[in-house]
Amino acid sequence: MPQPLIPNLEPFAPETSAAVDLHLVDAETLSDWTDMQPKRMRAWIESIGFKASMGQILLAPDADGVLSLAAIGRGTLSDRASGRFCLGGARSKLPPQTYRLHHQLDAETLNEELLGWYLGGYSYRAFRPGEPRTLAQLISPAGPDLAQIRTIAEGEILTRDLINTPASHMGPQELETAMRDLAAQHNAELEVITGDDLLAQNLPLIHTVGRASTRAPRLLDLRWGTSGPRLTLVGKGVCFDTGGLNLKPGSSMGLMKKDMGGAATVMGLAHMIMAQGWPVQLRVLIPAVENAVAGNAMRPGDILTSRKGLSIEVNNTDAEGRLVLADALALGDEDSPDAMICMATLTGAARVAVGPDIAPFFTRDTALASALMQASAQVRDPLWQLPLHPAYERKIEPGIADLDNAPAGGMAGAITAALFLHRFVETCPRFAHFDIYGHQPSAAPARPKGGVGQGARALFAALPGALSL
Repeated sequence: MPQPLIPNLEPFAPETSAAVDLHLVDAETLSDWTDMQPKRMRAWIESIGFKASMGQILLAPDADGVLSLAAIGRGTLSDRASGRFCLGGARSKLPPQTYRLHHQLDAETLNEELLGWYLGGYSYRAFRPGEPRTLAQLISPAGPDLAQIRTIAEGEILTRDLINTPASHMGPQELETAMRDLAAQHNAELEVITGDDLLAQNLPLIHTVGRASTRAPRLLDLRWGTSGPRLTLVGKGVCFDTGGLNLKPGSSMGLMKKDMGGAATVMGLAHMIMAQGWPVQLRVLIPAVENAVAGNAMRPGDILTSRKGLSIEVNNTDAEGRLVLADALALGDEDSPDAMICMATLTGAARVAVGPDIAPFFTRDTALASALMQASAQVRDPLWQLPLHPAYERKIEPGIADLDNAPAGGMAGAITAALFLHRFVETCPRFAHFDIYGHQPSAAPARPKGGVGQGARALFAALPGALSL
């Protein structure tokens, strides 16, 4: 894939006497902070109307007109509860100098703000040539684990780059190349099953969904680590989704380069895990396909047989994601992993339920659910558990086959999709499915419009405890 031309992402700098003091100021403590400043500075603060509102920036010169102090407002308590990455949102707006951070943050909030500072430099510019901008840097603060913050940021940047790359440059082959690069970086093993070999290896659903495209479908199977708990990550890798013969309208097709957002997210998470050297046996399974239209495309009403042996009636060719995931999950489950995580841009119903910011997840493991919700709050990576309502099981049983890939009526669509996937997981004791959006619809602090990771940071925080690492 083309390499993004991004600004200098390096967020931290060595100690220098030339650093400008940068203060984080809450609206509630603005008066006390102002009183601590010299008289001339107090007059400047009053004259420009600095109220420490969320994201407001104060730039104060000395008597010679040289920048001597900067401040970023963090707003009120309610502002901070609803907003994230205040520091990161200001990075591209500050003069490109070196700053020394002054704050009263607890450790978790400081880690969040420093991650935001790192990601505040991200911009996808692969198709807009030009010199990248130089951005502001911070003196490396003492205390936080900057190596881990960097690792998390790198994983998020990988996810964003993959999602933002258009389908013209990100098909199944290019996704394989990105996976090979990831494997090489971490000395992992990668096996790829392509085209008709999918049939020979009993992965019929992946083949069926991708066979209409001129870009051959494939399964990417990465393995890393030789000891410890077995952790399997499965990501939906539909590189472009036309909807198949149930063709999407143009208004719904425009964003479908992001339909491999699940694959991009598990690749970012895998990078975090491998870079931090977790003592696990990691496996990453990505069914990489393009759902295209051709004479050999699957049809509504077709009956398919999965790797697991379950028959599936295709009532909508645009519900292809759960088909490719079904074979990948069945394959992963055969290893009896200690935990298996599935991530997919799967249903519009999930967006109706919780909107674009929150990633709903489904699991029957109460301890894992509790750990995920706790981690979500801790690292400010919004998640919400939705139910696997047993009464809806009959909605995915059409009668003519074991399963229905798109129950009529559309109600509870995110739940029925999750119930469908759970039919392919039997041996794994800890399985969770995430129905992510993978797209930031409008720019926000440290999150430009476009591809974005969801759920990976919460999983990175929760899984060590869940796996007793």
